[in-house]
Amino acid sequence: MVDLITNQGGWTVALVGYIIVFAALVFLILIFTAIPRLINLKVRMELRRKGKVVTNQPNELSVGGDVSAAISLALHFYLSDMHDEEPNVITISRIQRRYSPWSSKIYNIYNTPLK
Repeated sequence: MVDLITNQGGWTVALVGYIIVFAALVFLILIFTAIPRLINLKVRMELRRKGKVVTNQPNELSVGGDVSAAISLALHFYLSDMHDEEPNVITISRIQRRYSPWSSKIYNIYNTPLK
């Protein structure tokens, strides 16, 4: 009977945890989508107060997807040309080392204290 209650408690804790995380993510999405709108609204109100005309035409500084793709491809080609071409070959060579007892643990195993 105790295992059944504990198991139900575990499911409850897991379900409440998932709901809290999902609610927090939805809340953050709402905040992050509202911030640019609030900033844009504040700028429009300041421009109206100064007497400047505010139109609802799209921003002239916006760039389309094809233009941004071309720019990013050009930057990729430019930045990849800045480095030398390196061969993609890995060589592994074995190095013979002398035996050193400094790191050997076997000497500490058989040490018996003096009586």
